[in-house]
Amino acid sequence: MVRLCGGNELLAEVFKDFNCYGIPSGNTGAQMGGWFRKEIKTVDDLKGLKFRIGGFAGKVIGKLGVIPQQLAPGDIYPSLEKGTIDAAEWIGAYDDEKLGFYKIAPYYYYPGWWEGGANGHMVINLAKWNELPKIYQSVLTSAIREAASALTAKYDALNPPAMRRLLAGGAQLRGFSQEILEASYKAANETYAEMSATNPRFKKILDSMMAFRNDSYFWWQIAELPFDTFQIRMRAKS
Repeated sequence: MVRLCGGNELLAEVFKDFNCYGIPSGNTGAQMGGWFRKEIKTVDDLKGLKFRIGGFAGKVIGKLGVIPQQLAPGDIYPSLEKGTIDAAEWIGAYDDEKLGFYKIAPYYYYPGWWEGGANGHMVINLAKWNELPKIYQSVLTSAIREAASALTAKYDALNPPAMRRLLAGGAQLRGFSQEILEASYKAANETYAEMSATNPRFKKILDSMMAFRNDSYFWWQIAELPFDTFQIRMRAKS
C-alpha cells in the first residue's frame, strides 16, 4: 500500500539523507493503548500521568498533560511495579502477554490511536543497495514483502488467543472514552500543523498520507466497515 500511494517514494527522500534505502517490512495492525494502574475515564485523568510511550506519540499526548517516559523493554515492568510510572504501552496482546504487565497494571486500554497501523521498514545502506545487481534488488524486495505479509498475518492469528488468555488471567479490558479519543485527535492535528509550519518535507508527506487516507476511508465506509460491523453483530447474536 505504501508503494501504490507513492508513500515509499516520499520516504525514500528521507532515507537518502541518512544514506539508507528503506523497504516496507510488515504492519502490526492497530495496536493496543496500553496498561494502566488505575482506570482512565476523562482527559483530566491523564494529567500528570507518567506514561511509557514511544517516540512521536509522546509529543502528541504530552499536550493532554501526560508525562511521556522513554524506557527500554526490560525496564518497563519494574518501573510499573515500583510506581515509577503509572502506565505503559507496548504493542498488542501477543507481545504484551509475554511481559506480564497485567499482573501489576490490570487495566488494558484500546485502541492505541498513535499506532493504528504501525509499519516497519527494512533499512539498508544506500551505497550497498546501489551496488547490488538489479536482479538481487528484486529478489531482496520480494523476500521482504513476503516477510511483511507473514508478519501481519501472524499478528492477526496470534492476538485473539493471547487476548483471551490475558482476560482469563485478570486483565480488565477498557476502551478509551470518546472524550479522550477526540481530545487526542485534536492534539495530534495541532502537532502536525505545528510541524508542517516549520518542516516542508513533513508537510509534503503528511499531505500525501492524508489524501490517501481520506480515499481509503471513503472506500472502507462502503465495503469493509459495513461488512465487518454486520459480522460482529451476528457473532454477538449467535
